[in-house]
Amino acid sequence: MKALVFEGPGRRTWQEVPDPTVHDPQDAVVRVDAVTICGTDLHILQGDVPTVDPGRVLGHEAVGTVTEVGPAVRDLKVGDRVLVSCITSCGRCPYCRAGRYGQCLGGGGWILGHRVDGTQAELVRVPFAETSTHLLDGAVPDEQALMLADILPTAYEVGVLAGRVRPGCSVVVVGAGPIGLAAVLTARLFSPAVLAVVDLASNRRDAALRAGATHALDAGRSLVEQVRELTDSLGADVAVEAVGTPGTFESCVEVVRPGGHVANVGVHGAPATLHLERDWIRDLTITTGLVDTVTTPSLLSMAARGQVDVGPLVTHRFGFDDIDRAYEVFSHASDSGALKVVLTRST
Repeated sequence: MKALVFEGPGRRTWQEVPDPTVHDPQDAVVRVDAVTICGTDLHILQGDVPTVDPGRVLGHEAVGTVTEVGPAVRDLKVGDRVLVSCITSCGRCPYCRAGRYGQCLGGGGWILGHRVDGTQAELVRVPFAETSTHLLDGAVPDEQALMLADILPTAYEVGVLAGRVRPGCSVVVVGAGPIGLAAVLTARLFSPAVLAVVDLASNRRDAALRAGATHALDAGRSLVEQVRELTDSLGADVAVEAVGTPGTFESCVEVVRPGGHVANVGVHGAPATLHLERDWIRDLTITTGLVDTVTTPSLLSMAARGQVDVGPLVTHRFGFDDIDRAYEVFSHASDSGALKVVLTRST
């Protein structure tokens, strides 16, 4: 089969690799029918995730068809259509039993495209398949279901829920890429009074307004001043960091009011400064986290009922053999206008 292989920082190739097979009784092999590229894949290629070894097949999101199951798999069968979650769950360790699948101690967590070969391939082996995939019944189209493999539960759990967004509050989302837009879509479920987004790119600010943001802030003006204008000079109740740079994290800390909450969602590859000499007195709560995907079933139900419309997140479509072009488009989003790219098999 062909797969996208990481060969070290700045290097990737779409090449022939051996087909995956069932290694463990709880495995399944899934034919990948649709896959996407994540910002985390770009961080890997930039060298920001040194735990990824050269030779690894990248990718951790897919929709596909089960082609083989291990002998311990009971609830999946060949031919089933599934969403492959970005998080793998053993289902048995203390963290999994508490619903903290991202911290799995039994061989799961974020392993696809990280510790084991991932989904940017024609086939993928999914460990702990019954607890790491979701059956699809056709109510949510494949392209939309793909958005629920990672970005929607990540934004919802690590941004909106961890940030304690609530009715009538003020929310600022810093970064209007796919994760930031997913944060807007899911924050709307709680009816915040202010849902403001800041981004350098005008097309992404426009996309945020279409997604339901109440304000698109001017990146050329002081963010603190603009947020205070919207919040009676108090600052935001919640700031969601959706970029992953020191400056955006530090801006989030600055714009929240005393007693506010900073929910960091972005993947960081460099240190950020926390000014405790200034902020120790402000009663701030700062949360970080890896998605657990515990909300994926409910998000799938909401998508099926039209409560969350993830369709507009997809801006570009490619075939598998155009994956190099897809990476170029996605990694140069300021020029291409890309949000999420979707790659599908031709047959």
